[in-house]
Amino acid sequence: MAGIRRADEARIAVLGLGYVGLPLAIHFAARYPVVGFDIDERRIEELQAGFDRTLEVTEDEFARAKSITYSSKVDDLAQQNFYVVTVATPIDQAKQPDLRAIKSATRTVGEVLSPGDYVVFESTVYPGVTEEVCVPILEQESGLKLNKDFFVGYSPERINPGDLEQRLPSILKITSGSTAAAAELIDQVYGSIIEAGTYKAGSIRVAEAAKVIENIQRDVNIALINELEILFQQLDIPTREVLDAAGTKWNFHRYSPGLVGGHCIGVDPYYLTYKAQSIGFHPEMILAGRRINDSMPHHYANQVVRQLVKCELPVHEARVLMMGFTFKENCPDVRNTKVIDLVAELQDLVQEVVVYDPLADRDAVKDEYGIDVTNTLPNERFDAVVLAVSHQEVRDVVANDKLGDLLRPGGTVCDIKFLLESTE
Repeated sequence: MAGIRRADEARIAVLGLGYVGLPLAIHFAARYPVVGFDIDERRIEELQAGFDRTLEVTEDEFARAKSITYSSKVDDLAQQNFYVVTVATPIDQAKQPDLRAIKSATRTVGEVLSPGDYVVFESTVYPGVTEEVCVPILEQESGLKLNKDFFVGYSPERINPGDLEQRLPSILKITSGSTAAAAELIDQVYGSIIEAGTYKAGSIRVAEAAKVIENIQRDVNIALINELEILFQQLDIPTREVLDAAGTKWNFHRYSPGLVGGHCIGVDPYYLTYKAQSIGFHPEMILAGRRINDSMPHHYANQVVRQLVKCELPVHEARVLMMGFTFKENCPDVRNTKVIDLVAELQDLVQEVVVYDPLADRDAVKDEYGIDVTNTLPNERFDAVVLAVSHQEVRDVVANDKLGDLLRPGGTVCDIKFLLESTE
């Protein structure tokens, strides 16, 4: 079947139906025939039944996506002509880019690629991955040549998991293509569903670099505030009050201290630092920010211990309740959550750590981290309660003055998220 020559001829396939891919497939399906592809057969069965475990798609959005087909079969991709790869790009234990998923998805596309087709990558990568890693795979698998038989592009994802305000159509989209004409067509396809508009980058490498520095900027700024949090604690100055005071200046940018995990801010900097070091450049500030943010679980564990000692509670006999486990509030995503590091630190110091999270998938947590999580607030009392993730359910406990029901007499609260101060 012939490839795509105009945007309205697009028959779209989205590979990877996670936090990024599913909303994209759903919104594309309001205008185009779409195949949503994922190798996780359980995920496909859930989506066919209208259930989204990531909580990123509403029932109404499911209902409006009438032209979508969910599949785990490669053959179902063969009739499409506009492929979008949205698989995860994590890091390995050595904090090096793990490109296995994107390479595998690229090979899958290559198997069904036809002349005139387009392939767009959304997965976060370092500059050069699309053209230096993915294109050779496409050419090898398909026997076709870039910019002669098929075209590629890069359009970085900007999904914010758990955010009910900033949805895909309302977030400006960067686009790019391997030729000027390809960039224009790709921009038109995305522009048809993105109400906020698009920004056509000058090259694929520019678009790749833009994505990765968006999260690096946040990581470095949070690292600064985290370092100040450690300093102010030693100076016995309340960090929240300092931030409130400084925030009265018109050009002060407000960031909050805390644990920095997830599949973006805690991962993306290592993609650029890997590329930088491969050419002999040592990115000092980026790596310094990563070191500070990665050290925060240790800092907060020490804070819990200090508070137990201050309350004259025996640390080694203490039972601690960790409220929240996912990497951010109101989101079930447990990938690269830094709460696990805090739990691990405390397990070496106290008698027991009980983890409560109303949204986390218990099986996923057990499989990935080897610990048990309860989705129900415990009906017992603890020596310390750690407010680690500000889920609405956790906020409700604080707002309704229910923390006392969870504490033994003389117990203490470690408020990582400033929830106590925000309700005063």
